[in-house]
Amino acid sequence: MSGDDVVGAVVAAFHGGDADRLRLALHPYVHWTTAEGRRIRGRTNVLVLLATRTALTPPAAYELRDGQVYRWYE
Repeated sequence: MSGDDVVGAVVAAFHGGDADRLRLALHPYVHWTTAEGRRIRGRTNVLVLLATRTALTPPAAYELRDGQVYRWYE
């Protein structure tokens, strides 16, 4: 699976409400940087952040590790 496919799976899982698929696509030690510059670390914390959102768009940049999103820059 390419990086764009993994990112697409994250966005699709978010919009489809598939929490299990979303969790599996994120690395346990994911680093998430919001558009405002806020940095969130760890899958659990990122999932809490995403639970407050109504939309998610593909990132400006990302990094994969072991086939999961490791860094996400909005």
